Amino acid sequence: MDWKEVLRRRLATPNTRPNKKKSEQELKDEEMDLFTKYYSEWKGGRKTTNEFYKTIPRFYYRLPAEDEVLLQKLREESRAVFLQRKSRELLDNEELQNLWFLLDKHQTPPMIGEEAMINYENFLKVGEKSGAKCKQFFTAKVFAKLLHTDSYGRISIMQFFNYVMRKGKIKIQDILACSFLDDLLELRDEELSKESQETNWFSAPSALRVYGQYLNLDKDHNGMLSKEELSRYGTATMTNVFLDRVFQECLTYDGEMDYKTYLDFVLALENRKEPAALQYIFKLLDIENKGYLNVFSLNYFFRAIQELMKIHGQDPVSFQDVKDEIFDMVKPKDPLKISLQDLINSNQGDTVTTILIDLNGFWTYENREALVANDSENSADLDDT
Repeated sequence: MDWKEVLRRRLATPNTRPNKKKSEQELKDEEMDLFTKYYSEWKGGRKTTNEFYKTIPRFYYRLPAEDEVLLQKLREESRAVFLQRKSRELLDNEELQNLWFLLDKHQTPPMIGEEAMINYENFLKVGEKSGAKCKQFFTAKVFAKLLHTDSYGRISIMQFFNYVMRKGKIKIQDILACSFLDDLLELRDEELSKESQETNWFSAPSALRVYGQYLNLDKDHNGMLSKEELSRYGTATMTNVFLDRVFQECLTYDGEMDYKTYLDFVLALENRKEPAALQYIFKLLDIENKGYLNVFSLNYFFRAIQELMKIHGQDPVSFQDVKDEIFDMVKPKDPLKISLQDLINSNQGDTVTTILIDLNGFWTYENREALVANDSENSADLDDT
């Protein structure tokens, strides 16, 4: 049927609806009824105002008061877990070096001047080989963002690597959530005692202390530390096995450590209770790169402690006893393996790492009961006087 004929019939059909116009209020009421009807159908039933409020997620939590010890502890633990999760997302030096090696290996010729390029096919290959942390960077969106005027449809390897490096920066919100901000803000107190300043990592006395230690260790005054020079750090009782691992895993220049690498080393050893510090030390202890410590790796490091005990005329302690104590302290999920997370969760990570790398630390742990009793006797003598 012709559409014109249909239109004529429509116009000829009498209008059965009343000609009376609805008032503005009636139109609004009708509109609200229709809205309520269809909204209820689509959302599965009509909800009251209070029910709607319940669906809004809670976004404000008051800070716990000073006397709310449990809530304070919960906040500290939550912040630590948050920072630990964030730190796991960042690429460490080894992962960045591996990424650069893969990018360089898969560059796509020809080069533009001295700048290496990579096409999308090789870009995806590197993404598959670079590990889970890097997958977020190997997307079509990132490739398109960095693609400019290359006639071969490639991107600059250096520009991509710099893009990855920029994404590893610390966000302001992460800084605000971090505990070290308290130390930084503490320096605003003009009456802060000298003792407090020396224990505050950001203070001038603390910076001078660390730099002074570095200069004292640098016996040949070449601005770098050899393994022999670093061995005099602290009480000079760290094992050679541990120091070997430090120079194997950390960035060095012709086998010597610069001040930046030394700062990372000191920061980790002076804050062994912190997850980031334990991660640093755990990487050194994980000699097989398996992601866990087993009996072999524990024995590997503790044998060096036993050798130092013999040199100092002490009777070596049985490894079997120490191994059992370590597993009892950590209580790992797998009874034969200790992961980094196990160490952190146990709150004994600082003790375990100290036992394995430092003779003085092990001696302090082994004689802890006698030292406590001695301190108690000294305190009692002071009270009597």
